[in-house]
Amino acid sequence: MKNYISLLFLIVFSAQTLTATNDWGKTGHRVTGEIAQNYLSKKAQKKISKLLNGASLAFVSNYGDDIKSDDAYRSYSPWHYVNFPFDSTYEAHPKSEKGDLIAGINTCIEVLKNETSSNQEKVFHLKMLVHFIGDLHQPLHIGLAEDKGGNDFQVRWFNDGTNLHTVWDTKMIEDFSMSYTELAKNTDVLTKNELENIQSGKVIDWMNESRALCKEIYASTEIGDKLSYRYIYDHMNTVRSQLQKGGIRLAVLLNNIFG
Repeated sequence: MKNYISLLFLIVFSAQTLTATNDWGKTGHRVTGEIAQNYLSKKAQKKISKLLNGASLAFVSNYGDDIKSDDAYRSYSPWHYVNFPFDSTYEAHPKSEKGDLIAGINTCIEVLKNETSSNQEKVFHLKMLVHFIGDLHQPLHIGLAEDKGGNDFQVRWFNDGTNLHTVWDTKMIEDFSMSYTELAKNTDVLTKNELENIQSGKVIDWMNESRALCKEIYASTEIGDKLSYRYIYDHMNTVRSQLQKGGIRLAVLLNNIFG
């Protein structure tokens, strides 16, 4: 009996290990949060630290995913993405009644700017905004409804079956084998003009950038493709760039909100 229980525990533990995913994945969201922290104004940093009780943006960056298992927050699930056909635009395509990533970001900004919002409301929407800006810069979050943003686009990662969304969310970042702090410290050195270009524009413009990348990804990938070292070589710089842009732009929004 004792051996049976031990064997059962081993099977359950192994299954959990094999099926667990870093739900950008956890590392990617933390990279974006860590980079944003470095671009905050002193005033914004002080106000945010007070709201988060001293926690960093990296620490709270996965809150939006962490609450998915709680039915009380189920209504926020559609806020993590926006889907529309490649031959259409966000403005022209009918909007979901449940909301989408753009609506979610705008709601968070409105709540944080509203002086009548409670402290609890501000903390919640701040955490969600940190997560959503990360999602905004993951190209497959600006995807197609028919394959659920690449979740039903089956490919192989080296010798393992997976989907295109997971490759971009997690697999390439994991393969880089660096912590979120290491990745955040090893971002590209930007000229003044490059930084200003990244900081310019609005949320919808940043979404359209990700949308253009999403189109390129679909144009260069077919269902069933075996993706490995060459895919990493071709796309890892795009991943790193999107993480960096996400962090810088998150700081732009937070500096605007908190001064």
